[in-house]
Amino acid sequence: MHLARGYLFIDIMPAKPIDAERLQAAALAYLERFASSSANLKSVLMRRVRRSARDHGTDPAEGAALTDALVARFLANGLLDDRAYAAAKAGSLHRRGNSARAIAAKLAGKGVPRELVQASLGELDDDDGLAARPGGDLAAAAALARRKRLGPYRPAQTREAYRQKDLASLARNGFSREVAERVLGCADPATLTAMTEE
Repeated sequence: MHLARGYLFIDIMPAKPIDAERLQAAALAYLERFASSSANLKSVLMRRVRRSARDHGTDPAEGAALTDALVARFLANGLLDDRAYAAAKAGSLHRRGNSARAIAAKLAGKGVPRELVQASLGELDDDDGLAARPGGDLAAAAALARRKRLGPYRPAQTREAYRQKDLASLARNGFSREVAERVLGCADPATLTAMTEE
């Protein structure tokens, strides 16, 4: 760290060159903090490999081979489980009020294969309410309305003024017009809760 003409400069040392040991340490540190799919972990590790190649001239092909071997070993040892990750992430996203379409897009963005995405959406039980049926999205839309205070959660005198905004908010989150209309058509939170429990 040094000062030059009133500016503070911090000398940032480049990361050390990547090898099998450092790659494994980075992978374990990442998995301690975040749940991950195998494709997402591979993407995270490949960023380190590319940075090492740029800063130190290491071989990116060798780094890619080390990454593939490490991810395969983690899958074999159970440190990574794409099916469990997809099911847990889908349940979490649904409870936060995400539609089936939004959940599928987010899981695909994390590199979860399509068949596991569909299986995870189908595995959510009726308590979570997201099977591939309209009622599942209804429960998720109700959760989003509660969290964002839309429709029946707004004061009665302002509901009509905000109806279009509330419809747009539900649409942006992947809900159909039919589901959005049903949620916003409820007179109060109790009615909405009763409708989603049917």
